[in-house]
Amino acid sequence: MDGILVLNKPKGLTSHDCVFKVRKILKTKKVGHTGTLDPEVTGVLPLCIGKATKLVEFLTAEKKTYIAEVTIGFSTTTEDQTGEIVEEKKVSTSISTKEIQELLESLKGKIEQTPPMFSAVKINGKKLYEYAREGKVIERPSRTVTIHDIFLVSDIIQEHDQVRFSFEVTCSKGTYVRTLAVQIGEMLGYPAHMSLLTRVASGSFSIEHAITLEGLEELVAEEKISEVLIPMEKALISLPKLEISDTVAEKVRNGAVLPYPEEMEEDLEYFSIFHDNECLAIYMKHPTKPGLMKPKKVFHGTDNLL
Repeated sequence: MDGILVLNKPKGLTSHDCVFKVRKILKTKKVGHTGTLDPEVTGVLPLCIGKATKLVEFLTAEKKTYIAEVTIGFSTTTEDQTGEIVEEKKVSTSISTKEIQELLESLKGKIEQTPPMFSAVKINGKKLYEYAREGKVIERPSRTVTIHDIFLVSDIIQEHDQVRFSFEVTCSKGTYVRTLAVQIGEMLGYPAHMSLLTRVASGSFSIEHAITLEGLEELVAEEKISEVLIPMEKALISLPKLEISDTVAEKVRNGAVLPYPEEMEEDLEYFSIFHDNECLAIYMKHPTKPGLMKPKKVFHGTDNLL
């Protein structure tokens, strides 16, 4: 049982809770998730099953798409709807659709973010949320993230001295959408927080591919799990692909260091190696030996490459 299962994560469960439940349903220990979703967040959570667990780091690095609701008028300790109110300011002026559209457009590209205190980022060997639970606020290094696309997807609702609207954003790994909501509020001159969030895509997997935990249990009972397991080859569609001959295939299966192929760009981080429509391995440019490439993961052959 090897492949990718795209779970439609329900509200109230952590990503690890979902992994635990799927392990139990599928009766296998080899299940790994590809990017944490907070308990209150719903949507696409790709899970790697069996040999596909070797793909976790590559799928985690894929860009993600979310639909988020931002509420302008008050901020919270967690930057989302679960936290305690930190600051309030009545929205006394009208905010137009045009103003929001232009603001969102200006966020495209590379932006700086400071990870929220309630996050799993580690500082001095300790997670930020552990400091936050102790009532501490510490210095956090900012990070550069990429907003590939962002646009308004709802009406702007202005009531009770607050403003709410939803936007869709496609962003790089490491982007905090709740921090993005706070940044949008700051640009408008008001405290803000993220009031709802759904992940609608992760890499090439969209919400249309996703199955609920209940749906998974039904398929397992009917012995139809193969209907929803996505082959590893499809999961690697975003990586550059190199087709190889029979002779080279045997060397790849044995995890050999090989000449870097002339047809591949020199600045590639990783690329997949295929033979007869089967992905044998993921290779990378050798870090210390010019003109050579080395295996990062081997799927069919040497099992000690984890």
